[in-house]
Amino acid sequence: MKQAHCIYQDEEHRWLAIARDASKPGYIIDTNEYVVVHGEEALLCDPGGIEIFPAVFSALSAECDPTRLAGIFASHQDPDIISSLALWLEFKPDLKCYTSWLWQSFLPHFGGQDSTFVPIPDPGMTIRLDGLELQAIPAHYLHSSGNFHLYDPKAKILFSGDVGAALLPADNNDLYVQDFSRHIRHAEGFHKRWMGSDRAKRDWCERVSRLEIDMLVPQHGAIYQGADVQRFINWFAALEVGVLRS
Repeated sequence: MKQAHCIYQDEEHRWLAIARDASKPGYIIDTNEYVVVHGEEALLCDPGGIEIFPAVFSALSAECDPTRLAGIFASHQDPDIISSLALWLEFKPDLKCYTSWLWQSFLPHFGGQDSTFVPIPDPGMTIRLDGLELQAIPAHYLHSSGNFHLYDPKAKILFSGDVGAALLPADNNDLYVQDFSRHIRHAEGFHKRWMGSDRAKRDWCERVSRLEIDMLVPQHGAIYQGADVQRFINWFAALEVGVLRS
């Protein structure tokens, strides 16, 4: 069963990681969901698919009053990212969904109406959460053509969606990367196949290298922290992407 882990806390400001689920069916890709809590509001990042909604809702509710949810951040349009949208809106109909403008007419197929969606322009935007300013960082073509990551300058955390993802063995439930060299083997094939643009990759690496990042938190796999953040960026910058096999 999924559990929420507090990965950052400074008084009224918290990040929760709803980490991988060892008990999930084997035919469903494992995912991480993240919750930014600040003051009286919370923002849920990539809430996942319909199949895992009960597990995510239960884990979130154990650590945070779900009525505090003010919005959802959808990095892109994939079903493992946002196909549970209708269920979250059934719980709280006035939730806002922040996503690329490109998906504004596509995501309503998962639920919601025009007023649900806050379109993010290509250069990104500021998302305010009870006075806290979060930054939607462009990550287009990594892998989606309309793709954003979320940066919290207070916590120095970058939610990186599919960038940094690793398809870990079923018996590896580490929340944080323990051995970068061993871990990155489980990320290599994913990034080579799913990340289709070398130019977009280089642009992203340059952009995020200018940020202060203590933790890089992907949607699949374990969290990079400390020196492993820059190790990952350097590894990704040098990786050949958009290939079936090397």
